[in-house]
Amino acid sequence: MRVHVLQHVPFEGPGSIAAWLEAQRAAVAYTRFYESTRLPSIGNLDLVIALGGPMSVNDDASLSWLADEKRFIREAIDRGLPVVGICLGAQLVASTLGARVRRAPRKEIGWFEVESCDAAGDCFRFPSRSTVFHWHGETFDLPRGAVRLARSEACENQAFQFGERVIGLQFHLETTAGSAEALIAHCGEELVEDEYVQSAAALRMVPAAAYARINALMVDVLAYVTRRSG
Repeated sequence: MRVHVLQHVPFEGPGSIAAWLEAQRAAVAYTRFYESTRLPSIGNLDLVIALGGPMSVNDDASLSWLADEKRFIREAIDRGLPVVGICLGAQLVASTLGARVRRAPRKEIGWFEVESCDAAGDCFRFPSRSTVFHWHGETFDLPRGAVRLARSEACENQAFQFGERVIGLQFHLETTAGSAEALIAHCGEELVEDEYVQSAAALRMVPAAAYARINALMVDVLAYVTRRSG
């Protein structure tokens, strides 16, 4: 399996996804936009993973590489490749599909519940309720032709599927204790306690079992989008 990972900042890496890629014996390459904006040929890939980041998909004027990244993601989708977008990555997928990305009514940072949505046809199925890790201040409209997979009280569009092999996740299933700590270290100024914003102390009290549960769900998502590969 040939996988390309789109990474936007050094402190938001693949987290638990790295172990899954290793288990698949995948050949993994990165575009780390904070180092280089070079993108590979789509024709050589089996899976694209777009990670999170603190920037907005609407920052084209200040981040010239965003336009190229959006074109790359759209080409991957058009070619029928499996694509998984996480947080900013999901917003990028939504944007390439013509949906609006905008500031959310409220930030959602911490461990909060999402609920699955009824979806007809062959779609990924989340558990009816799951407590997952969030860190976002923007949201997206549901792309035309996409199916909503999950929602929450704070955010109506938490996950969606487009076609058979594209899934966008507003929340972070790949988060580990280490990657959560990295977010606290680099974006801790955002932790102004609110209804859907937890404190750094609360985030640090989360047991290992909570990470294990979301990481297992991340494996399920990856297995689903790649189930017909090869």
